[in-house]
Amino acid sequence: MPEERVVIVGATGFVGRLLAARLVDAEYRVIAVTRRRERAQPLILLPTLDVAELDASDTAALTDVVRGAAAVVNLAGIINEIGDATFARAHVEVARSVVAACKAAGVLRLLHMSALNADPAGPSKYLRSKGEAAAIVAGSGLHWTIFEPSVIFGAGDSFLNLFARLTRAMPVLALAAPGARFQPVHIGDVVECFVQTIENAATIGQRYRLCGPKAYTLLELVRYVGVTTGSPRPIMTLGPGLSKLQAFVLEHLPGKLMSRDNLASMQLPSVCAGAFPSVFGFEPTALEAIAPEYLAPALRDRYAGLRAHGRH
Repeated sequence: MPEERVVIVGATGFVGRLLAARLVDAEYRVIAVTRRRERAQPLILLPTLDVAELDASDTAALTDVVRGAAAVVNLAGIINEIGDATFARAHVEVARSVVAACKAAGVLRLLHMSALNADPAGPSKYLRSKGEAAAIVAGSGLHWTIFEPSVIFGAGDSFLNLFARLTRAMPVLALAAPGARFQPVHIGDVVECFVQTIENAATIGQRYRLCGPKAYTLLELVRYVGVTTGSPRPIMTLGPGLSKLQAFVLEHLPGKLMSRDNLASMQLPSVCAGAFPSVFGFEPTALEAIAPEYLAPALRDRYAGLRAHGRH
C-alpha cells in the first residue's frame, strides 16, 4: 500500500480535496488532475501529491498520467450547466475518457462517483448524464466500484451553507419543492469509503448507495439550518407551479442558486432504502453531530479561538 500511486480526476472539488489529503495520510502518492493548476493551491503543500494540469476529456494526456497507477478515482461532476461546462461533457465525456485511459494504460482499478437516482432515463439532465456515465463505467470490463451518495454535507459544502447564507440575508424564505426528501451523508464518511475500497477486492463490481442515518424533507433541513445559524426565518412554501417559476428565475441570475433541472432531480427522493453498506465497518455520521460546527456562530467562534490558541 505505501507509495502506491492513485490518480484523482476532480481532485480540486469538495470531496476531492479531502480525499487527496486522506490518501496522502495513508501513504499513497497522489496525482491530482485539474484543468486549472491554481485551483489546486490548497493541495500543493501535501507532501506526496503532484498536480497534473490537463483536461480529463483529453484521453491521450490522461493516459500518460494514469500509467502505472494502482487506482484511478473519477470525482468529476457539476450540479449546474454553465457555458461549455455541460453535464454531457463533465459527466459522460470524462467518464468515457477515464475508462479509455485506464484501458490504454493497463490500469484496472477504477472508483467512480455517481449519485443516488442516477439513471439514463431519469427526470433531469443531471441524473440522466450521471446514469450514462455510470453505465460506461459498469460496462468497461475494468475492476470498478461505483458510489451513489445522497447530498453530501460538511464544512465548505454547497448545500447547507447555501441555506445558511440565505437565512442570514433574507427576512423571509420562499422555498421551492419543500417536500423533496434527502438523506445527507457526511463527507468524511464518503471519503473513508473511497479509501477503504481501493485495496478491497470484495468491492469490485459493486455499487454502494451512501446515505446518513436520517432522512429529511427540504423544509425540515432549511428550518434546522435557520435555528442552528441563529437566524430562523419564516418560510413560505411554494407549490409546483411557483416552484418552477422560481427555478426559472434563479437559473438566469448570477450564481445560479437553483435551476429547473435541479427541481426535476428533486422529483425523486434522494434516500436509501437500506442500511449503510456493512462492508465499510462503521455507522454513518449524524448531520446534527457535525453541522453545528460550521453553521452555528458561537461554535465557529469557539473553534476558531481554540485553533488560534493552539498555534501559540
